[in-house]
Amino acid sequence: MAVDASRLTIVHYPDPALRRVARPIPEVTDEVGEVAARMIDLMHEAEGIGLAAPQVGLSWRLFVADVPADEGRSPTTDPPTATDGAIVYINPVLSEPRDGIEPYEEGCLSLPDIRGEVFRPPAITITALDVHGRRFTHSASGLLARCWQHEMDHLDGVLIIDRMSQSSRMKVRALVRDLERQADHR
Repeated sequence: MAVDASRLTIVHYPDPALRRVARPIPEVTDEVGEVAARMIDLMHEAEGIGLAAPQVGLSWRLFVADVPADEGRSPTTDPPTATDGAIVYINPVLSEPRDGIEPYEEGCLSLPDIRGEVFRPPAITITALDVHGRRFTHSASGLLARCWQHEMDHLDGVLIIDRMSQSSRMKVRALVRDLERQADHR
């Protein structure tokens, strides 16, 4: 079944697509490129820094990221903490992190108005395919590394509410219930 990329929109919790483990993309086609381009547009419109295919209802191992260089973030540091424009990651795999974990407040385009403290490794390496089917490996730290890990969680059906610190989970409990109630009334 072909995907009409122009009709894709960001889905919100508790949409079941957000809890499915995404399937690898067998071949990088024009359709995959069109979906990735639409996802980049949606991410930018929503003022996000990353968007995974399950967030637009597709069970594909694909995400896009565009972490701007500001507030001390740079695409030229080693490892980089930002991107130099939007990047597409197809069938990504993360390396095992070597360092400990650090707290940082995260939000999610599929969980509007919900933010909480999530602990993640501060640096990571990713291997993926680009929109031309070429394999690449990049390392990152800071917000870019966190973005990759957040989007990879989406590909595995994991949300920030699953990873939040206990105190953050308690603070957002009512907001999560509101999203569940809104979904029941649709």
